[in-house]
Amino acid sequence: MATIKVAVIGVGNCASSLVQGKYHYASANTAHGLIHQEIGGYRVSDLDFVAAFDVDSRKVGLDLGKAIFAKPNCTKVFHADVPETGTIVKMGAKLDGVADHMLTAANDRGFEVNDTRDAEKAEIVQALKDSGAEILVNFLPVGSQEATEFYMECALEARVGVVNCMPVFIASRPEWEKKFADAGLPIIGDDVKAQVGATIVHRVLSNLFKQRGVTIDHTYQLNTGGNTDFMNMLDRNRLSSKKESKTEAVQAVLSERLADENIHVGPSDYIPWLHDNKLCFLRLEGNLFGDVPMNLELRLSVEDSPNSAAVVVDAIRCVKVGMERGMSGALTGPSAFFCKHPPEQFTDDVAAQMTDDFIHADARLAAE
Repeated sequence: MATIKVAVIGVGNCASSLVQGKYHYASANTAHGLIHQEIGGYRVSDLDFVAAFDVDSRKVGLDLGKAIFAKPNCTKVFHADVPETGTIVKMGAKLDGVADHMLTAANDRGFEVNDTRDAEKAEIVQALKDSGAEILVNFLPVGSQEATEFYMECALEARVGVVNCMPVFIASRPEWEKKFADAGLPIIGDDVKAQVGATIVHRVLSNLFKQRGVTIDHTYQLNTGGNTDFMNMLDRNRLSSKKESKTEAVQAVLSERLADENIHVGPSDYIPWLHDNKLCFLRLEGNLFGDVPMNLELRLSVEDSPNSAAVVVDAIRCVKVGMERGMSGALTGPSAFFCKHPPEQFTDDVAAQMTDDFIHADARLAAE
């Protein structure tokens, strides 16, 4: 089986878990922690990271196998024996991808950008082509609207598929989705939904209330963490698309849409000593039989970046399968299952079935 050649934008915690995962599942001989062991015949160990871009001077110029452990990364190291990959992290384009307060933070927390020159589009496109990359994974910080659109243009020019892990709306915006469809390239997006994260748990509980006839009157989701993602989101001006993505993911499964004042979903605060651990606090208030009130509260503690990587490894493989089938534009089922803000929302059980149908379509066609 051939490998899947992957390029990564942003060598942060999520990229670290993703790269570690390749080597962990190549050596561990286990499927523990995977949603799908194989997709289209591809295993996690078949991912080949051929290009990477970042703007932190502590990572640019390093082999990817070393850069994933450089500061300010702070996620759990579950596979320390990552070898040198032969892929050197290249300088990317900052644009709006770096909030000002991230540059003035302590070195072990914020970014350290000494290179004042942004990479030009032609450089990125050529690097993607030279690497042989097939799929580009977007791990830029929340609020990177201009930077994300820049890299999406690079992907289109370099003719690579995309997994858009962050909440700048590309797959779910018709004008951008059409660009990928017209180029004959598949995309999965937007804003990756973690394996067992705050949003998926919130959606499942909300759907449970709906299925059991409990009307939800109020709900909130409060999240705290100590990684660069939460530090970046201290700038509330960068949060509009993130809050929309997370809120709409929950609203989509409610029996009745809640008024804005009755639902709060979004990041709440940055706590440095939590590092890459996310603490989520959920509350749902509703009325059951006889209009009698009830409420549910939940506390979720989870390492944020491995939680994301479990989904991203599947999304990458689905894009590869889509490319092999000649598909283009947003992949509907996988986008709905893997992302918070897909082009079309479905309940998670329906999205899971759609994704399963997508994965096994070739086998079912062959059997008919």
